[in-house]
Amino acid sequence: MNPSVIQMLGAALFAAALLHTFSTSYFERLAHRNVSHAGLWHLLGEVEIVFGFWAMVLMVFMFSLEGKQAGTDYLESRNFTEPMFVFAIMVIAGTKPILQLVGSSVNRLGRLSPLGADVGVFFCVLALLPLLGSFITEPAAMTVAALILQDRLFSKGLSTKFKYATIGVLFVNISIGGTLTSYAAPPVLMVAGKWGWDTSFMLTQFGWKAALAVIINAAALTLIFRRQLKGLVSENEPKETAIPLPVVLIHLFFLTSVVVFAHNPKVFMGLFLFFLGFTSAYPRYQDRIILREGLLVAFFLAGLVVLGGQQQWWLQTLLTRMNETAVFFGATALTAVTDNAALTYLGSLVDGLSPAFKYALVAGAVTGGGLTVIANAPNPAGFSILRGNFPDGAINPGWLLAAAVPPTLIALVAFWFC
Repeated sequence: MNPSVIQMLGAALFAAALLHTFSTSYFERLAHRNVSHAGLWHLLGEVEIVFGFWAMVLMVFMFSLEGKQAGTDYLESRNFTEPMFVFAIMVIAGTKPILQLVGSSVNRLGRLSPLGADVGVFFCVLALLPLLGSFITEPAAMTVAALILQDRLFSKGLSTKFKYATIGVLFVNISIGGTLTSYAAPPVLMVAGKWGWDTSFMLTQFGWKAALAVIINAAALTLIFRRQLKGLVSENEPKETAIPLPVVLIHLFFLTSVVVFAHNPKVFMGLFLFFLGFTSAYPRYQDRIILREGLLVAFFLAGLVVLGGQQQWWLQTLLTRMNETAVFFGATALTAVTDNAALTYLGSLVDGLSPAFKYALVAGAVTGGGLTVIANAPNPAGFSILRGNFPDGAINPGWLLAAAVPPTLIALVAFWFC
């Protein structure tokens, strides 16, 4: 390895961003203690701001050391399709007609549970919605699941222990639940075309194992907290006027269209702007549009794209020195400190990899996708939606990591030993 000054600087700033990510709860506490500078501490405590902030620092150094042309060329070489897509799909999936449709479907399925409707609804949110992510994409599934959890459970005064356990399972299940198809999970999408992995391959090699782990994780957590869940969902079920079927169908059309054109930002952003026009024309069928949350998540992912582009020199070298077993467990661990899609993309640049190595890399990347907020692209969406329900309005990354370890181990067993 002969890294340039900018590459070494990029690695150092990436490490600083990671440390900053794990320190956001500290800055939030400072904001409550030091009112005179609360604005600054709140800014530093925003997880969604962290990678964008350090990416800006990187670009300042790049413009200073290498000049304007080199800096702009680097930004032009980055692919920002994923941040734009996550923004668009978050906003559409988080609208009232979509949430009401999914919520009523979850209610019907929940009533079939022998443990009661309340317990059944919770299980469906943690099991069926992550698997639905294989079809509507993981960011959409995360948005819908997080909003349902916030409205029906997290805002009802449940214990912090319950909330951390829930998001730990949710993040892990979303990461692995998108592997039933070849287009829904970002780390799969990065390699599917080059390696010839279609939906049939994903379903037989990954999908059934993912479904098994998702159901086990959701069932275990549901049984552990079944007493806390009794009466909560049904008592607080929203009593809302039914939205006309044509309005629901139009929302589903825009959601589906954005998913279909996920690789074409000019198309899906055009559709998204048209969608915003429709919601403005019929505001009575809408609640608050989550534009702020979507923009913050997009900013987070864009910063990760900029900083992540300077990590290839050490990540790719590290991956290629591992055997299949080492790469599976190594990818699971590395995913916690870098985006899993970036990890599989770097692997796709290497020629001559064996089928076993390819499987191990992707399986490890999705297995570790729930460990931290940066591990999987949909995680910042869930983080942004749910964090207001935690002490000081912040989700502690250390507690999230601890909560995600048990469901991650279940996923690890499913992918490696089944």
